[in-house]
Amino acid sequence: MQKSGGGIMAWNVFRFCTALRALGSIMMVMVLGIIGLTYYVLVIADYGPALFHGGLESLVSFIVLLLFHSLLVMLLWSYFTTVLTDPGGVPPNWRPSVDEERGDADPLIGLEHGSNFGPNQSSVFGDPANQRMRFCRKCNQFKPPRCHHCSVCRRCILKMDHHCVWVVNCVGALNYKFFLLFLVYTFLETTLVTLSLLRLFIAFFTDGEISGTPGTLVATFITFVLNLSFALSVVGFLIMHISLVLANTTTIEAYEKKIDPKWQYDLGRKKNFEQVFGMDKRYWFIPAYSEDDLKRMPVLQGFEYPTRPELNELQQL
Repeated sequence: MQKSGGGIMAWNVFRFCTALRALGSIMMVMVLGIIGLTYYVLVIADYGPALFHGGLESLVSFIVLLLFHSLLVMLLWSYFTTVLTDPGGVPPNWRPSVDEERGDADPLIGLEHGSNFGPNQSSVFGDPANQRMRFCRKCNQFKPPRCHHCSVCRRCILKMDHHCVWVVNCVGALNYKFFLLFLVYTFLETTLVTLSLLRLFIAFFTDGEISGTPGTLVATFITFVLNLSFALSVVGFLIMHISLVLANTTTIEAYEKKIDPKWQYDLGRKKNFEQVFGMDKRYWFIPAYSEDDLKRMPVLQGFEYPTRPELNELQQL
């Protein structure tokens, strides 16, 4: 804790950033543990043995197991791609392009050499609406448009959305699509498991016939509750992020958007969607981009973002 100007002790929340990084590793183990428990209950204890019962029960078990394994592969692929992909950082000594015709060269050069911020310059660099000249005092370097500093990662992240302890990583320009797909496949997988185990959950409370050991019954009950809880919580989170994608904004930028209702990056729902998922429809539902999209869409690299033409014209007046 540190003393404020008035002598009152103020709590420094940034001291907990190290704890958040450690918590992320625990959350990853928790995710894998829940997946392992679910696999045991659904595949090994219930629908796996039912494959050999014959008739309609075998057909239903085959369909459930096929869907479960397909979604599980996509979930794990999306999850580990989100974890292992760098969300996008600012290269050392990066600086924005200078518009010499509009006289932006002098303040940039002055700040590059470490001069003190004047009253006017400080306000310009602190203004999120001015995307050409943004400076991070913690990293002591310029910030590209839509870039924000993460206190947990201790660096600036391109198009930062938030720091997620579940994926032990920041969610930014280069892994936002992968994170969204992780949410989608998590919702689909947990919903499938919940519906598949619903009959056993009902039988558990109605004295219906349930086969298995007491340990298996407890595991089934816990698995049902966990998957139902995740399905209900993820669907709300997913709806929120879908609305953000369609408006071409992030969780952090949503607050800036309230200040500036004329959001300059909103290009329409179709183009907004493509700026996250790419233009190649074959890659929309897998955690990867096509080579063509990476070449023809600079926005996927996290540094350049097109803006609405009519707002550009108004700013030049």
